[in-house]
Amino acid sequence: MELTAYGVASTIALAFFALMLFLALFEPGLPYRIDATPDEPLGSEKFLRLLGGLTNGEVHRDTAIEVLTNGDVYFEAELAAIEKAVHSVNLEAYIFHEGRVTSRFVETLTGRARDGVKVRLVLDSVGSFSTSDRFLAPLRDAGGQVAFYHPIRWHTLPRINNRTHRELIIVDGCVGFIGGSGFADQWRFGRRGHKPWRDTMFRVQGEAVRSLQATFVENWVEASGEILTGHGYFPPCLPGGGATAFVVPSSPTTGLSTRARMLFQTLLASACKSITIATPYFVPDHSVRREIVRAIVERGVAVRIMTPGRHSDQLLTRRSSRRLYGELLEAGARIFEYRPAMMHAKILVIDELWSVVGSTNFDNRSFGLNDEVNLAVRDASLAGRLLEDFARDIEASREISFREWKARPLFERVHESVGGILERQQ
Repeated sequence: MELTAYGVASTIALAFFALMLFLALFEPGLPYRIDATPDEPLGSEKFLRLLGGLTNGEVHRDTAIEVLTNGDVYFEAELAAIEKAVHSVNLEAYIFHEGRVTSRFVETLTGRARDGVKVRLVLDSVGSFSTSDRFLAPLRDAGGQVAFYHPIRWHTLPRINNRTHRELIIVDGCVGFIGGSGFADQWRFGRRGHKPWRDTMFRVQGEAVRSLQATFVENWVEASGEILTGHGYFPPCLPGGGATAFVVPSSPTTGLSTRARMLFQTLLASACKSITIATPYFVPDHSVRREIVRAIVERGVAVRIMTPGRHSDQLLTRRSSRRLYGELLEAGARIFEYRPAMMHAKILVIDELWSVVGSTNFDNRSFGLNDEVNLAVRDASLAGRLLEDFARDIEASREISFREWKARPLFERVHESVGGILERQQ
């Protein structure tokens, strides 16, 4: 029977989408490796130049960074800063879900827009899919602008896997908030009988905020077509504090490499004393696992990793994560699963000196698919503050032993194998 032109076109389209699905699920990641372990002291200017050069980050000194632990603290700090805005508020989020938390933000942003403050939001069209135009109408009616990143259209299908996972607020170009928390009730009130999620955001002041603003502008252009060039968006900012920091905006390239991935790999390879990781989605590829094992075995680095326990919001991802514990535990890493609630903090601390905070998870979506943003900071006091929180979280966690990991039940292993197939999408 002869195929019609429509049938041929349909067959080609199905074959194309099948190929795209196959590549999305099974395309191998880059085999990242370090050509030579950096031998400069981590506190040196040489090492600072190395990281800044690899990530194309502008180094900002005299940066003030305040750690805001959990939603009852950071949401109030963000709202207070927005209420004081006189020129502009720029907000970017993957998750902005209707509820009590976002109602307060929409109300506060609407009030500032009515007073003439320029308010702009970039929301991811997949992560914030359930957020209705009706919910955002008061803000738009007051003069605020809302743009959705990569809405699902025929012409965006080649980029459908690229989401903005960045979580940012920039107020008047001189006060910024960065971290991993979205805007939804689970971060403040919990949901369905569960406690509020454990998370951390950071208030930033100083010239580093200029780079956070530039990161927002990048996605605003892509979502709206508008370039923000007014001087009020990039004002001179007074020195904030004593930390040295640079912003690492990360977007995937056609070669799958990202600046965030190079930053994390280099820091793991440079650790001499300790590596501390807190992450909600720990699905490290072979290159990351190899670098962590090398740090333990070859340099005697103490490695501690914290992930969610049974309150994880993604059971399949948790299974995929647990599947990969083995070689790390056997090498000597200590792995803790947080018990009280979903652990959503995204923190890396190296040698009690370098900290990386922001939106990046230890998984392929963050390292190779999503737009992310992180703040890399050389400051012992900030690292110490983060390690204090980590120590408290350990007290509320359960440590997983290698023996326990080997004895996990068969049904869990079967579930892990399914997660392994979809690992590239997690």
